[in-house]
Amino acid sequence: MLTRLLCLLLLALPPLEAKKPIPIKVVVVTMFERGQPTGDQPGEMQLWVEREKLDRIYKFPQGMQDLRGNDAGVLALCTGVGTAKAAAAVMALGMDPRFDLSHAYWVVAGIAGIDPADGSLGSAAWAEWVVDGDLGHEIDAREIPSAWSTGFIPLRKSVPYEQPLRQPNEGEAFRLEPKLVDWAYRLTKDVKLADSEAMRTQRMRFSGANAQRPPFVMKGDTMSSMTFWHGKLLNRWANDWVSYFTEKKGNYVTTAMEDTGTLQSLTLLAPTGRVDVRRVLVLRTASNFDQQRDGITAAESLAETKIGSYAAFQPSLEAAHQVGSVVVHELVKNWTRYRQTLPE
Repeated sequence: MLTRLLCLLLLALPPLEAKKPIPIKVVVVTMFERGQPTGDQPGEMQLWVEREKLDRIYKFPQGMQDLRGNDAGVLALCTGVGTAKAAAAVMALGMDPRFDLSHAYWVVAGIAGIDPADGSLGSAAWAEWVVDGDLGHEIDAREIPSAWSTGFIPLRKSVPYEQPLRQPNEGEAFRLEPKLVDWAYRLTKDVKLADSEAMRTQRMRFSGANAQRPPFVMKGDTMSSMTFWHGKLLNRWANDWVSYFTEKKGNYVTTAMEDTGTLQSLTLLAPTGRVDVRRVLVLRTASNFDQQRDGITAAESLAETKIGSYAAFQPSLEAAHQVGSVVVHELVKNWTRYRQTLPE
């Protein structure tokens, strides 16, 4: 009798409502943090946490750092360094039931090496093309045929830059929504970026008008690879590699280590409806040049290239937040418009 009464009471209770996922407007994707996300030497995440008041902490044991958010709908992720960690972290966030990411914009904001033919230290580049620098075949440099410019060969090809380009590709190249990229560039092109005497001294060691310019905002494509490469010859390969995989539509400007991993996970998540892969922006800011200056070797230049000691390390972190936050603030401020309709 008592059991029957308890059952009747339970049936009379209103059903428990499932906790609704937190709607997210913008995910800021950063790649590394040097220590804690506040109060010490900053990496890519810290300025966002401190300046955007990302005071809400969401435990994220499947990532490198806990997620940080605010009441305005901004969420920051720190993936860890390299395409593998980026792919894993973004997939983990994309499948996290605590968040509704179906309308979220993704703003990747991190530092990079830059081609001195295109830009200067502290500059910021919005990418339309993100190209992978790992997928492929390779033979040792000591065995490269004399007629070849590189020993790195596209996957399933037998000579460098063999035509026709294989379609569809297997993650070698991703094209972001061009109108969204143009919108972000137009919105930020006049942002004044920080300069310093150390940056001026360093850039004047490089020839070329773009290398010697004060920091500026531009459009320019990026290549992601797990290997931190450096030097004039590899710069030439990067330019050729990006040109090949974009059928000459893209222009290599920055070299980083994560973005094809991020794009791969978002592309795989898109058919589930959990994310909209059209809503992705990649901003890379120049902490260092990708090659040696005149008068020294690539090895000598690489020895000078230590994390935290680049002439533009801190200014590039500042630029990533300074430029990226303009876009984030616009999206949040006018969310009623941008929730359903992409900016143009």
